[in-house]
Amino acid sequence: MAQPKELHQRDLSWLGFNQRVLEEAADSHLPLFERIKFLAIYSSNLEEFFRVRVAAIRQLLHIPSEAKSAQSLLAEISERVDQQQRFFGSVFFEEIIPALKSEGIDLMLSSELPTSCHDFVRNYFMREVLHQLQPILLVKSKVVPFLQNGALYLAVALVSRKSKVKDPSKRRLRYAMVQIPGQLPRFLSIPGQEQRHLVLFIDDVIRNGLDQLFPGYEIVASPSFKLSRDADLRIEDEFTGNLIEKLRESLIRRKTGAPSRFLFDQQMPESMLDFFRASFALDQNDMVPGGRYHNFSDFFSFPNPFAPKLERPLPPPLHVAALDAFPSMFEAIKQQDWLLSFPYQSYDYVLRFLNQAAIDPKVTEIQATQYRVASDSAVVNALISAARNGKKVTVFVELKARFDEETNLYFADRMEQAGVRIMYSVPGLKVHAKACLVTRKSRNSQGFRQYAFISTGNFNEKTARLYCDHGYFTSRADICRELGQLFVELDYWKQQSQFKKIQVARFNMVDTYRKAIKKEISAAMAGKPSGIFLKVNNLEEPGMIQALYEAADAGVPVRVMVRSICCLVPGKVQVRRLVDKFLEHARVVMFHNQGEDRVFLSSADWMTRNLYHRIELGLEIKAEPWRQQLLHMYELQWRDNRAARNLDASLNMHRIENQEPELRSQEAIYAYLKENSFSKEGDLGG
Repeated sequence: MAQPKELHQRDLSWLGFNQRVLEEAADSHLPLFERIKFLAIYSSNLEEFFRVRVAAIRQLLHIPSEAKSAQSLLAEISERVDQQQRFFGSVFFEEIIPALKSEGIDLMLSSELPTSCHDFVRNYFMREVLHQLQPILLVKSKVVPFLQNGALYLAVALVSRKSKVKDPSKRRLRYAMVQIPGQLPRFLSIPGQEQRHLVLFIDDVIRNGLDQLFPGYEIVASPSFKLSRDADLRIEDEFTGNLIEKLRESLIRRKTGAPSRFLFDQQMPESMLDFFRASFALDQNDMVPGGRYHNFSDFFSFPNPFAPKLERPLPPPLHVAALDAFPSMFEAIKQQDWLLSFPYQSYDYVLRFLNQAAIDPKVTEIQATQYRVASDSAVVNALISAARNGKKVTVFVELKARFDEETNLYFADRMEQAGVRIMYSVPGLKVHAKACLVTRKSRNSQGFRQYAFISTGNFNEKTARLYCDHGYFTSRADICRELGQLFVELDYWKQQSQFKKIQVARFNMVDTYRKAIKKEISAAMAGKPSGIFLKVNNLEEPGMIQALYEAADAGVPVRVMVRSICCLVPGKVQVRRLVDKFLEHARVVMFHNQGEDRVFLSSADWMTRNLYHRIELGLEIKAEPWRQQLLHMYELQWRDNRAARNLDASLNMHRIENQEPELRSQEAIYAYLKENSFSKEGDLGG
């Protein structure tokens, strides 16, 4: 057996992805507010990385056999993040702020605030802000308030105005802190400035009012800081007791989790930093220097007085004209299978399917999975409506969807109160499959017909406007029958089902892919055409990576598009990363199959957790024209020479240099679907 080949470290490879996001913020060809949004995405990504991945690595420091490698990895992460943060700062201060200024928008710092604005800012502070602030004078080892996860604070250095010491360096310093209220808008727009639009951080509004909070003191310094906490719920034993109650208890503990990053203004005086580090019992590993402002994810809400100018608006989702011609979704699906590609095409067809099922007197049963739904979920509302209309409705709710646990608990309670039968998490597993199965009375020999919807993405009408995913409608009896078996497995978990038409992780998914890879290897070794195309968010599972290495060594052309984590070392295997306006989220696997291309859609990334520790769902797309449509869409993505990047053996990213005309695949796919896939322009609101 061949020796296993080298793999990249997963967390460092992920940092490369976030670097790619940052590069979009630096792209002067993009509309200005698009660049600002990429800064917000980068910041949001990094916050989650520290709360989840860095926190997990920090836990290894307490294990003697792992401590040395964990410390080395943390040092490497710190170095790379520091480099990225410096680049972030240069983009923001040297490019974004001047570009805003040239467009008539002045993002002001407190020291730059014009005198004419002082009264407006002070009045806003007194009227809207002051009553929400709770300043705290700190006394080391005596007054040590709890730092909320992700909240913004000002650290305040004070000296008494009554001090008789003339030399400022010898005056006794007092320290205080003020939390910046999260319910306030992060940005304040200041009107009436001679055609200029002035915008101020709420941080600086509060800085300007600190003298009102600390009368009798002179404000010496007011740098900002924030603390990120470990987000891992760590449910100790899922197999005994009440999992829901354990989850609720864990959600409370998350808010008080161990520190994973203390991010502070690098201009904070050393003595002040030492005081805060000692007061909050922080480790040196916790300390991460940053800029004057934090939580740049708030830039999603940065005000644009010229909207939609300076933005790249979302294109209207496409109608599918042929699908619209049917009086109901059930009639359409009975006639043929249907592929939808979001966000290019409207998600409203999914909502129409569910809403029609809720009121159709012939529908007897609805079964569905729920992983991440919208905050005001139209999907959940349709399921509740179905239950109230007398349908038998069963929903498997995965409670352990990170950062969506509370939302899932809330909607599970709502559905249960409406009469929906709720199945909860399988102990020791996550259910990441995305599927819905509707049973409807029919005049056929069975007396019923089933209709299925299988997706690469969540049942979430809001993210469906931003995430690239595929959804597939079918009434094929063999697929629906196996999907019904999967719901039985989720209910009783006997692991006795045999799946042939659908691919289910922990059952047949890995074997299906491995057999297809071996077939491509055999073809290549026989001198026949071969090929493997893989598109995933994350590529980490060692066994599948080794299989791709083996295929490439045998002469199989292997092309991989990976958005985030890539542990595979590019070489014979070509790897590209695509980051653009929409989040690439679909998982697609294609095999040449001696000219009869096989195309699989799946909810599963190629990670150990997805392939071996979750229930994931995949489907081979055989029907035309959908198979050809997918092949064409992903050929467009591979040819993208604007938003895509080649990855070299060190995972460095390089622009794609070729002689082809410039091609941005997301724009090309939208145009292709509009012209060639039974679509017409329109907005169904999905």
